Amino acid sequence: MAILANGWTRTNGRPKPPLHPICPRKIPYAINRYVNETGRLYAVLNKQLADREFVAGNYSIADIAMYPWIVPYERQNQKLEDFPNLKRWFETIQARPATIRAYEKPKSLKPNKLTWNNHGICYSTSQQQLLRIRN
Repeated sequence: MAILANGWTRTNGRPKPPLHPICPRKIPYAINRYVNETGRLYAVLNKQLADREFVAGNYSIADIAMYPWIVPYERQNQKLEDFPNLKRWFETIQARPATIRAYEKPKSLKPNKLTWNNHGICYSTSQQQLLRIRN
């Protein structure tokens, strides 16, 4: 299970600029590649959840680590209806009181605006401020 969780977070944890909503360039090859890879990973997780309630059987850090990567499934051009076990798992995690509290908290905070530098790399405002301090 650790291998599945580690592989999932390592692969899905990479930035996906072609799918980012503020990405100025839409590159069809890149978009298709990431959409297909995300769908493949969803299928792996869907299969893993076929005979168990949670990724490792019982609720664990694997579920906590993977859930945030499924939250933006619509922006990833995925339909949870295509992955019934994943959908059941997602809705179960989503309904947990701790998950509800965790996702309500940022709504009360000041949003961090994303900007593009002259190289087309996406940075948050705080990262830009750190770069200015460093230079």
